[in-house]
Amino acid sequence: MRAAVLGQPIAHSLSPVIHNAGYAAAGLDGWSYTRIECGAQELAALVTGLGPEWAGLSVTMPGKEAALAVAAAASPVAAAVGAANTLVRRPDGSWYADNTDVTGMVDVLTEAGVRPGATVTVLGAGGTARAALAAAARLGAATVTVVARRAEAVAQLRQVASAVGVELVPAAWSDAAAHTRADLVVSTVPKGVADPVAAGVDWGPSTVLFDALYDPWPTPLAASALAAGRRVVSGLDLLLAQAVGQFTQFTGVPAPVDAMRAALAAARR
Repeated sequence: MRAAVLGQPIAHSLSPVIHNAGYAAAGLDGWSYTRIECGAQELAALVTGLGPEWAGLSVTMPGKEAALAVAAAASPVAAAVGAANTLVRRPDGSWYADNTDVTGMVDVLTEAGVRPGATVTVLGAGGTARAALAAAARLGAATVTVVARRAEAVAQLRQVASAVGVELVPAAWSDAAAHTRADLVVSTVPKGVADPVAAGVDWGPSTVLFDALYDPWPTPLAASALAAGRRVVSGLDLLLAQAVGQFTQFTGVPAPVDAMRAALAAARR
């Protein structure tokens, strides 16, 4: 059986390291996981042309919305977020879409000590911010402050916020540092964008920072939180957590999490 991660660019992806280590540890001989360079426009044709040996696909940027569109059915969370990072082959040959970014985010944030009803600030308004809104809702947040550079991008998130049941409160990027006292701060912006914010942050006494980046690490924002003694979760933590959810859906067997974590750690040395 075969599986792969689709995205563009994709050569840097560590997903094959995680999944193949899981196959080996679980004794799934004959299973393989690879990378496939694929943009959003090519995704539908590629997916529909795959043979029956393909059990599942991980989808990263920029194809998560296209992945949802190609599926015959979707989980409630993928439908609410409007994006899928997981496609699972069903017995009839069709594809089922899910979003394990959300469940993975909830898992790592809960493990990091984020409590139900936490106050939440999200930096950025792109695809990862959608998952962050859904994760915040599952963590019991009533409102989420979204700090972004473009007001129109925040406006596009309102439908997601409504679908997952949280109130979205917009904030200007120039005021980003003022919103870092929340119980949970989620940075979803590209490399370098949040660096100037790090100089002016005033972390709350119990703030947990989740920075979706992991290369280079630590980011200036993460370094600031670590220096202040705050708990920090990285993009690598999410990469593992979302892969664990995919592994189980692709194979039908429990994921050997320790082996997958060890392989990821070894690849980063």
